Amino acid sequence: MATALLYGSLASSSFVIGVLLGLFTSPPRRLVAGIIGFGAGVLVSALTFDLMREAFDKGGAAYAIGGFLIGAAIYVAADVVLERMAAKSPKRTGRDPTDVVPDAEEKPESPKAAAVAGTALLVGAVIDGIPESIAIGVSLHAEGPSLGLVLLAAVFLANVPESLGSAAAMKEEGRSRGYILGVWGAVALVCVVATVAGYALLSSLSPGLTSGILALAAGGILAMLADTMFPEAFEHGGPKVALATAVGFACALLLSELTAS
Repeated sequence: MATALLYGSLASSSFVIGVLLGLFTSPPRRLVAGIIGFGAGVLVSALTFDLMREAFDKGGAAYAIGGFLIGAAIYVAADVVLERMAAKSPKRTGRDPTDVVPDAEEKPESPKAAAVAGTALLVGAVIDGIPESIAIGVSLHAEGPSLGLVLLAAVFLANVPESLGSAAAMKEEGRSRGYILGVWGAVALVCVVATVAGYALLSSLSPGLTSGILALAAGGILAMLADTMFPEAFEHGGPKVALATAVGFACALLLSELTAS
């Protein structure tokens, strides 16, 4: 349990790092896009060769494929609802943190619209982070620190640019630093709890259900990659970001092999 708490805290600390960078620095967009691409490549490797491989070994194809598709479907359904909620604000065009209209800070916004949009952003960020956090906890219990270390590195690298971009966009909307830090602090706390819960949950589950949860997390992560990380990385980094993704994939695969030996 202590290991799960440590891993969850380390992974979630990257949210705070990203927010501080977004509030107090202005890194080049191409650099951020490269980091996003690298983190996405790491996550693809981790969910393919670690999470899904473990899911197949634990419960077989039915649990693994079923859990994977359900995880992706849950993410997509929640994403559609949250995007519609966030778009009710005149400052935004969607749930994604970077979906901010030009001159958003000057546009008037009712308290109700602000509350709805803020809730959508908060819940959306939590939904992005929960599959990854659960996967860390589940993997620690299922296969030990070696798999958890790969996912920890992947999640850490993915969280920094996500929270950085969100903090910068919220600043453009005119949100206060206290508001931004509060939102992402809540996200970090929920993700730590999700990591510990993922670890504790497996103690009483059958191999089939363990397989399903591993695959569920993998499906949610892949849906998140397709929905947010890949499009954002390509938009700001262009075709060259594909190389960063390939390097991230290779690094994660190498780390997985080294920790397994």
